[in-house]
Amino acid sequence: MDKNHSNNAKVLLYVDDNPNPVAELQTPIVFNLDTTKLTDGLHQLKIISKYGSNEGIKTIAFTVRNGPIINIEGLKKNETVNGIIPLMINAYDTGKKQSFIIKGSENPRVIPVWLWVVILVFGAWAIYYLIANFNI
Repeated sequence: MDKNHSNNAKVLLYVDDNPNPVAELQTPIVFNLDTTKLTDGLHQLKIISKYGSNEGIKTIAFTVRNGPIINIEGLKKNETVNGIIPLMINAYDTGKKQSFIIKGSENPRVIPVWLWVVILVFGAWAIYYLIANFNI
């Protein structure tokens, strides 16, 4: 059997619009894509497979976030604001991807207003119930 008629497909991996492939491999293969060489943000992986005279293409969009996670409380995207706005900003690294980390567990959060309203309504109802039912 000559080399051009092997049983495996050849794949070319491209990142974004780069004309040069990041890898040219024979399948099956495990390839480690090093995202540390990419900027944070949206990227696209294009895989072109060639098997004989046939060719297939698959594209996968992905987001890279190698930098620290930045969390902000007090300002939302496209929010209309005025005056002085207190902001709570935190940045932290998520650590190794192999370890179990609850996303955002290191970041303190404010208690939402709706939860305060529920607690106050329940407390008011409990006081009313106690006064109405145990009044002698």
